[in-house]
Amino acid sequence: MLAAPRERVARSPGAMLADMRILVVDDERTLARSIQRGLVAEGFAVDLEHDGTAGYERARWGDYDAIVLDIMLPGRNGYDVVTALRAEDVWTPVLLLSAKDGEHDVADGLDVGADDYLTKPFSFVVLVARIRAMVRRPATPRPAVLAVGALELDPSTRQVRAGGLAVDLTVRELALLEYLMRHHERVVGKVELLDHVWDGEGEDVNVVEQYVGYVRRKVGRAAIVTVRGAGYRAVG
Repeated sequence: MLAAPRERVARSPGAMLADMRILVVDDERTLARSIQRGLVAEGFAVDLEHDGTAGYERARWGDYDAIVLDIMLPGRNGYDVVTALRAEDVWTPVLLLSAKDGEHDVADGLDVGADDYLTKPFSFVVLVARIRAMVRRPATPRPAVLAVGALELDPSTRQVRAGGLAVDLTVRELALLEYLMRHHERVVGKVELLDHVWDGEGEDVNVVEQYVGYVRRKVGRAAIVTVRGAGYRAVG
């Protein structure tokens, strides 16, 4: 029987790049070897895989500091690999590579749990900078499905469940609930919600109250509490 995935060992901020292990998974072998040579020259230790299934197994059992993962792969695609890793509580930072540069493609990659997204062709200097930025951040849990109390929200499928029952929200209602759930550990003010959910579209803060009311009617009034004079908090 296979053992559980190994817990990633935290490294000190001053760790040398030579201590950093990177997994590169790309079926374009020439490109993969080029990335490997470049990263080795920068001081990283690099392993290669050219298949999504093999890459998933390496990522699952290996102690890597970051993973560079192509999306279009034989075996398992990059989205599926990231989803499976996050479902098993493997939080190694992942940078997705893809020739797809649409905003929805980027959003889908980040929604399934990737940490960054880089389109092909790319600058190697930018790739290295993105990897360095990822390994500087701690590998903390970032579940693909948000859960607060009896509320569940899957950003990738836009599905919401309250007490186990499916709830149909509009795009704006969904954005409001997602922001509150992502920041459920604190009270979120009306101005902050207006800035992030309405993106400075000139609406008045009264629209926030209106939409909180809409969402409450659908997910349950107790799921979002009002903190008088401060804002709102999702409690599920």
